[in-house]
Amino acid sequence: MSINLDQALQTFIVEAHELLQVMEQSLLQLETEPDDQDAIGAIFRAAHTIKGSAGLFGLNPVVSFTHIVEDVLDRLRDGSVAVDSRLIAVLLKCGDHMLELINVVASRGETLEPVALEREAALREALSSYQAAHPVPDTSAQNTEKRVDGGADTSAEVLWHISLRFGVDVFRNGMDPLSFLRYLETLGQITQVTTLTDSLPALNSWDPESCYLGFEIDLRSTASHATLNEVFDFVRDDCEVRIESIDEAPHSAVTIGSELVAQAEQGPLTASVQRLPAASEPKARDGNYVRVNADKLDELINLVGELVIASAGASLLARSCHNDPLQEATSTVSGLVEEILDGALHLRMIPIGDTFNRFRRVVRDISQELGKDIELSISGAETELDKTVVEKIGDPLMHLLRNAMDHGIESADARRAAGKAGKGHLSLNAYHDSGSIVIEIADDGNGLNRERILEKAQERGLVASGAVLSDQEIYNLIFEPGFSTAEAVTNLSGRGVGMDVVKRNITLLRGTVDLDSRPGQGTVVRIRLPLTLAIINGFLVGIDTSTYVIPLDMVQECIELDEHQRQSSRDKGYLDLRGEVLPLVDLRDHFSHEGSAGRRQNVVVVRYAEHKAGLVVDDLLGEFQTVIKPLGKLFGALRGISGSTILGSGAVALILDIPALLNQIVQLEARTTQAPYSPTVVAR
Repeated sequence: MSINLDQALQTFIVEAHELLQVMEQSLLQLETEPDDQDAIGAIFRAAHTIKGSAGLFGLNPVVSFTHIVEDVLDRLRDGSVAVDSRLIAVLLKCGDHMLELINVVASRGETLEPVALEREAALREALSSYQAAHPVPDTSAQNTEKRVDGGADTSAEVLWHISLRFGVDVFRNGMDPLSFLRYLETLGQITQVTTLTDSLPALNSWDPESCYLGFEIDLRSTASHATLNEVFDFVRDDCEVRIESIDEAPHSAVTIGSELVAQAEQGPLTASVQRLPAASEPKARDGNYVRVNADKLDELINLVGELVIASAGASLLARSCHNDPLQEATSTVSGLVEEILDGALHLRMIPIGDTFNRFRRVVRDISQELGKDIELSISGAETELDKTVVEKIGDPLMHLLRNAMDHGIESADARRAAGKAGKGHLSLNAYHDSGSIVIEIADDGNGLNRERILEKAQERGLVASGAVLSDQEIYNLIFEPGFSTAEAVTNLSGRGVGMDVVKRNITLLRGTVDLDSRPGQGTVVRIRLPLTLAIINGFLVGIDTSTYVIPLDMVQECIELDEHQRQSSRDKGYLDLRGEVLPLVDLRDHFSHEGSAGRRQNVVVVRYAEHKAGLVVDDLLGEFQTVIKPLGKLFGALRGISGSTILGSGAVALILDIPALLNQIVQLEARTTQAPYSPTVVAR
């Protein structure tokens, strides 16, 4: 049972994190629209739910602090406290501290660090000013609960009768029935408890992990019906609860208790007890979702990857046996494996909106620190990509946003002097393009200083004096390690640490980053990432006896070269593709394959972002479900290779890094165009 209790606690921790995010977003919404009652209600419900659930687990530090927050929120809800910037700032800090308390629970810690305890004391003092400024009826911290859905709790005590019947699986789900009694004691005085044992089975059929108990409870409390009802929200799916005021219905306690006993006599309770329709509606909707540990999803993806490889091997073996029924069977299996693969990959896809929304608080706090008025707009929040990518893209986005606010967007006075609005604008946008996801971070600031970047690069020896670079090459210099044009070091930036880390982290995700900037108008940083890091649809090509994989979503078409085209393209380095100049990369030469090309050669036309090129290969081998295997450290520096895979035959094929190959072509074209003033890059 302890394992299940741990699982229940982990569920509480996850849900608490989600509720704190809701609370933070609603506070930011309330700051912009102080009269938004929906936001106030959402904030209160989040705090109240966290406190109630924490009480069931005996997390007294969480309950104690959150109770004070809830009290202030209740005053805010009934109009006793007005919304102002100071209150929003205090409540945001309270949310941060609640997160810290939850994290202590998650890490199995006992108490907070001394610094955190000092912060809590300061927050309690700040909250007390809102409690003292608008006195309400005197009730103790232990005996007062507030309603969630409108109205305050009654000031006079009421005698409540609670009929509680547990489902047989509450033990397996990690809940202790006695914890509800202990928590109800914090809301008032329990005057009587009767244990219902009518569902106990015969001794020989008794399951020690099943719960057969129920309680009839008389509770004298100032808490409202809604507050008492919410005590059982955490286990609503596994319990049947009836709450009635004895003062209002003197005979209801007997009626309810006898009704529950009668229901129990009709047959044993199942794992899912029949619930009240009104209370069960929200939970029924929640039943459409199942929480799964991310490690289990990772294991599933790995197993599906091995299944793909095994299926490819079986198909290859079937073809070599020239057995038609066997080939049909393996073809059917391959189709099913592909469906399983698609389903497994979609399980890991999550919207990027949650990551984007976390930056609203960041933009608010940093803009206040800098004394700037900056607004963040978000679009494409529903765009989905792999969970691993979402988790790892947060830090690069954080640095890019901080950099844009510190260096990009000017102060209000400087903006007005330049003819702009005093408020600066940041935008986060995400969209799908050519099988990838593109994330754009744009600002309407002053843009990059091209000459300043070039001068700084020459001072550091990154570029030879007198070299002529394109705007794109100059702007990309800011991604060099230690590069900074800041005049002064601030708490946010200026130390030359960060942009190179941004690029490195994105490269590790098999992504690319580039930027466009216009003086006086702003800068746009574009991050292009793969949708998944595990399995892709690939297109197999051959050179001699070697096999390479091209990501299928980057393949546009395939062309067989005739003798004239072969000679012309080799001499010129490009192909005339229906009037379009198509740069070519001969993979035989690029990867230094020995021997001469065969009589037949093909061009695979690939596209990534706005760049397009043709890859010259010997053979076109068809599509292939590609399970991406990382390269070892020995091969990590290979340019043009992003990974490897295992073919059905057991042979290893290398996965081409199309963005890197196209980038080499772009750089070569730029140097050719600017010759003889091409830049000299000094090795470091």
